[in-house]
Amino acid sequence: MSDKNLDSDLASLPTNIRHIPTQKYFDYCNYSLENNESFWEEMAEKLEWSKKWEKVLEWNKPFSKWFVGGKLNASVNTIDRHLSTWRKNKIAYYWEGEPGDKRTLTYSELSKEVNKFAYGLKSLGIEKGDRIALYMPMIPEFPIAMLAANRIGATYTAVFSGFSSSALAGRIQDSEAKLVVTADGVYRRGKVIQLKKIVDEAVKTTDSVQNTIVFNRTSTDINMESERDMWWDEVTQDADEYVKPEPVESDHPLFILYTSGTTGKPKGVVHGTGGYLTYVNATHKWVFDVKDDDVYWCAADIGWITGHSYIVYGPLLHGLSSVMYEGALDYPNPERSWEIVDKYGVKVLYTSPTAIRSLMKHGDDLPKKYSLDSLRLLGTVGEPINPAAWDWYYNIIGKKRCPIVDTWWQTETGGILISPSPNLGLVPLKPGSATFPLPGIDAKIVNEKGEIVEHGTKGYIVIRKPWPGMLMSLYDDPERYKSVYWSKFPDFYYPGDYAVQDKEGYFWFLGRADEVLKVAGHRLGTIEIEDALVSHPAVAEAAVAGKPDQIKGEAVVAFVTLRIGHKSISEMDLKLHVRNELGPIAVPQDVYFVSGLPKTRSGKIMRRVVKAVASGIEIGDVTTLEDEGTVEDLKKAFKQLKGN
Repeated sequence: MSDKNLDSDLASLPTNIRHIPTQKYFDYCNYSLENNESFWEEMAEKLEWSKKWEKVLEWNKPFSKWFVGGKLNASVNTIDRHLSTWRKNKIAYYWEGEPGDKRTLTYSELSKEVNKFAYGLKSLGIEKGDRIALYMPMIPEFPIAMLAANRIGATYTAVFSGFSSSALAGRIQDSEAKLVVTADGVYRRGKVIQLKKIVDEAVKTTDSVQNTIVFNRTSTDINMESERDMWWDEVTQDADEYVKPEPVESDHPLFILYTSGTTGKPKGVVHGTGGYLTYVNATHKWVFDVKDDDVYWCAADIGWITGHSYIVYGPLLHGLSSVMYEGALDYPNPERSWEIVDKYGVKVLYTSPTAIRSLMKHGDDLPKKYSLDSLRLLGTVGEPINPAAWDWYYNIIGKKRCPIVDTWWQTETGGILISPSPNLGLVPLKPGSATFPLPGIDAKIVNEKGEIVEHGTKGYIVIRKPWPGMLMSLYDDPERYKSVYWSKFPDFYYPGDYAVQDKEGYFWFLGRADEVLKVAGHRLGTIEIEDALVSHPAVAEAAVAGKPDQIKGEAVVAFVTLRIGHKSISEMDLKLHVRNELGPIAVPQDVYFVSGLPKTRSGKIMRRVVKAVASGIEIGDVTTLEDEGTVEDLKKAFKQLKGN
């Protein structure tokens, strides 16, 4: 069964969200695994190549090279190929700043700005293979800088603008970046965070940086070193509006994104050009069922892989119009997100479960002030969505008419691996389950010995076949790549997540394997217990951690925030609720009520901070937190309960 035949079958279906018999969808997925290389070759042919590949896959386990011998350019595929079509005057980005300022960029205007900045980079001596660092706010100049680097064959590393100077310095040092692109500042909850000042501190400890380019976002007074620093406008004011794109090898590093664990040096995940673009192009179509008249909003930050794959490359490959928003989703009030949906007529909304829960705690009345009638598809990313949040998202935001695509993937995978697929056939949805692997993804649950377990048995998820979006290696550290992802199960890629398949084969993710709690010999995923807590009507969010216990090995500790208007719930009420939901073994030893949980500026709960407070150990760096006061709140609640 070819992709073309499936497209033909789907085209005859009248439904807004395409739906085909479940078995036909599974047959297609089986076809993709049985004919793996020819299947991915068919997907690669949807891109524009300046030179056709000679070999689909060169697999020297655990290292893969896709479409060997082929050449292409990312900026050509995301911009140039639209300029000869009606899309040249289509809006690529609706941008809105936190203070309310707005801009739009058509594909023609985006092309002009990308070419001018590419010219500026070349004038500073940046060439194919050079590395540059991007430390940018959520403004259009972020994707412009990315695509300009792509155009001349430079490799960039994007660093989330919430990271500290030391974190930025480490990434610059590791990648040996010759240039840093930043802004004077960024608006965040009504304040200006001085990015250039952070860059200045970082560059003091690096040897490779020769220049910095600064975009004037906030008109903040900053220090400019005359020999090193220059304004964005200076770099582009006399620039040519066309720079010939540099064809690069399919395995040429497109970008490096660093992932950091609780300890150790950050890991520089390297994604190649041809394989990554092929995979993102395919998954964006399958998962979001993209259409030419869509206004699409991925409410993430481009500094993370979600923003790369599904704010920049995926939408632009398909010629979509996207919303890009600079600030916090609930600032200056928790209506901001719903206001944006209505203002721009957003049809596809992709956000995190954490964001959904933080908005959900304000009740149903705020979103009901807005029509939200433009929405046709909802998505979640970042962590498993608990059933209570899924129900609220479906009933209140989607008004019971928008399917929810709950997606599972990670920085290393490049794109979504497990998710419902409205484009290929929407299987029956189960709140909290990411459903099934996408075509070409051979995912299984195994035990400690690497043996596939029966449905209903918890274990470790592994991927048994290579796929084009997978990381090529860790930057300048192939041994660490092998150790981190291939040592536990040498025959499989190991993402590090704990999961289970139910009797019908649906995948349920239970948390990171290193966050699984071992209570009296029983292994419990943190997500399981958090889901049980949030299923209580009074609970908005919960974070669970383990602390050492002489009898049980580990004891469960829970920190909980309540929905607006709920104040009478007791610790015992929640313990009984968890007991009823999961059984006595999962009941938290302690439940702490707090006003907020420690979250990064991208909206993720920092569970290592929760665990540190619960265990009484050193917390470590908290500079990426949205509100460092939440840590003190956790500590205060912890001390008060202990005092009682």
